[in-house]
Amino acid sequence: MIIDCHGHVSAPAQLWAYKAGLLAARGSHGRGGVKVTDDEMRAALNAAEIHPKGHLGALSEHGTDVQLISPRPFQLMHSEKPAKLVHWFAEECHNIIYRQTEMFPGRFFGVASLPQAAGDPIERALPELVRCANELGFVGCLLNPDPYENSGVEPPALGERYWYPLYEKLCELDVPAHIHTASSRSERASYSVHLINEGTIAILGLLNSDVFKDFPNLKIVVSHGGGAIPYQLGRFDAPSLRARGAGRFRDRLKLLYFDTVLYTEPALELLIKTVGPDRCLFGSECPGVGSAVDPDTGHTMDHIRPHIEQFEWLSQADRDKIFAGNAREVFKLKV
Repeated sequence: MIIDCHGHVSAPAQLWAYKAGLLAARGSHGRGGVKVTDDEMRAALNAAEIHPKGHLGALSEHGTDVQLISPRPFQLMHSEKPAKLVHWFAEECHNIIYRQTEMFPGRFFGVASLPQAAGDPIERALPELVRCANELGFVGCLLNPDPYENSGVEPPALGERYWYPLYEKLCELDVPAHIHTASSRSERASYSVHLINEGTIAILGLLNSDVFKDFPNLKIVVSHGGGAIPYQLGRFDAPSLRARGAGRFRDRLKLLYFDTVLYTEPALELLIKTVGPDRCLFGSECPGVGSAVDPDTGHTMDHIRPHIEQFEWLSQADRDKIFAGNAREVFKLKV
């Protein structure tokens, strides 16, 4: 079985029109809602939008059996004001995702986006997390380490007490957080660059803190292979050898999980060898950034399953962990 732990919703155009209306009126027209039929939902999942095929067609072509879907991060507008825009849009995204999980049971599982309004206490995002976990059956949530969206205001590092109410709630609900930035307001650092930077910063903030001592049952998945950490491991491992009592940095990486949303074979090999197959969850974000066709292979770059299958140094048991076993355990999937 292949479980893709990192996918995003393919929604009808009415969802994006709803967001545009919220932004245009700054919420003054009230919350409203997204009204779509089941047929319109199916059409969105079959439309060739990013991938040469539609969402469902791409998963079938790649042999993916199950996918965890969340809102599209770059759409989440965490830095917008007033804060109710962030909450209302997240809630409508979740309602759409829930309907897709009901329409395709066992094929899709929901992952929430915390409605993180920049500058607000993290406690204000928790009621929607509870709704998604307890009422909608979602199995995880996205965590944006920079709700200011690269606007020049620095958020607290993930090791700081600001985030502790969230960690407590995640442990109480027994759901993992999947670290993933939203948008970037900077013209100097694009969305993709910001994503890599914040993934790196998030890991350092967590592992250079007491978070996992205070929350030993906390489950954190880092998206897109952990930012720059596997590639730049030596810069952080060497100082840890000089420090006393903290333990080696490369060993502390075992406290985290990492998805495999990397689009080249050398990057995938480096990640798996650095953190170990028991800490890697298969993810492709298909359809998404990597859905361009690679002329060298004739396949889209997000078709990463063949790369992992041809790693002769991986045992079949380790491949099974990466493709499905680890996701079953981390997200408590009964598939």
